[in-house]
Amino acid sequence: MVKKAIGAGILAGLVLFAIFQQFYSADEPLAIEATNATTGINAGMVAPNFTLKNLAGEEINLKDYRGKKVMLNFWATWCPPCKEEMPAMEKFYKENSKEVEILAVNLDPQNNVKGFVEENELTFPILLDEEGSTQQTYSVISIPTTLIIDEQGLILKKHIGSMTIEKMEELMK
Repeated sequence: MVKKAIGAGILAGLVLFAIFQQFYSADEPLAIEATNATTGINAGMVAPNFTLKNLAGEEINLKDYRGKKVMLNFWATWCPPCKEEMPAMEKFYKENSKEVEILAVNLDPQNNVKGFVEENELTFPILLDEEGSTQQTYSVISIPTTLIIDEQGLILKKHIGSMTIEKMEELMK
């Protein structure tokens, strides 16, 4: 009898805790400034350099893009929000490629990335993070994650989640 009462009390406490969490949890922002991040890369920091291969097997180095704004996007072929933002990224790239470079770092190169790119008619550079080292360096936990890097290589902003073309234009201001 005592065990049942203790079990019921614990169960009631857990239910109350779950209800409290539901009503008092803050909504996660759609976009955050990197300075609000508690770990990893912060706004004002120089973006860590990396060298990754593109789909043609050529090595691409982030430092080669100094002098141009860069939208650094981390994504995967299996990720629904990543798939959702790809047409907007392509449109943004076609309209802004003289001022902004998009570097889309794929995190699942074991999948058919080339087929995905061809099917979606993507023309911006796709880089393959085969070892996961760039994802780790940039502390990317959730995808898609996009960082805006200025012409001097400084990280300006960080956006977690899918983006519309309007959100891309807003982040690049």
